[in-house]
Amino acid sequence: MSKTYGKTRWKRFALVMVPSIAATAAVGFSIANSALAASFSISGQQFKVSTDHLSGKNFAQFGTVDIEANGTPHPVAVSAFDSADITNLCQSVVTDLSKFGLGKITLQLHAGGTGSKPVHADNLLIDLEQLKADATFTNINIGQDASTLKGTATQGWKTHPGVQQAGGGAGLPTGAMGFAQAADGADLSGVQQTARATSAGNFVLNGLNLSLKHGDGPGNECF
Repeated sequence: MSKTYGKTRWKRFALVMVPSIAATAAVGFSIANSALAASFSISGQQFKVSTDHLSGKNFAQFGTVDIEANGTPHPVAVSAFDSADITNLCQSVVTDLSKFGLGKITLQLHAGGTGSKPVHADNLLIDLEQLKADATFTNINIGQDASTLKGTATQGWKTHPGVQQAGGGAGLPTGAMGFAQAADGADLSGVQQTARATSAGNFVLNGLNLSLKHGDGPGNECF
């Protein structure tokens, strides 16, 4: 395994690794020091997340497939952090309630903004389909085999029964989901991402503010 030392900076970083769907029949999430803490079928809805700054330790990213309750698969890139501090977090999801005569409603969440401590997460897993940011990685390896990834967030994910059923045993299947990247640290600024799911062993939302807004688009969604 080769090492790249120093820092790598990718402007407007955007990466989605698409794995083999056939090799991953059922994949979920597992977190918190290799113990199964969360396992769920995704709703199928996308949601948006933005933040001014995210600083994470023991970063890893690899491809997998999220599964809806009805069996619909969605290829995603999983970003894993053993711990992360997030400044000015915004999360929004739009639900169409037209059948109730209400039109589209946006649920908007803010935390870690001005006057409060940053949001803190342990064993953070983000299943995303799109990401834009200015990113700096420390000691990054690109092209690492996913089965060799380390860190509590990534190791916990490996123990999920869905991964074992996909033929990977106690680790991630090589080949099908073999390509990965890992770094000692990751600093992202001006983050805008579209995600399918997020999991965390510990998620501290300082200065939490949640509201419902009529309509969607600018002003209601995070971006």
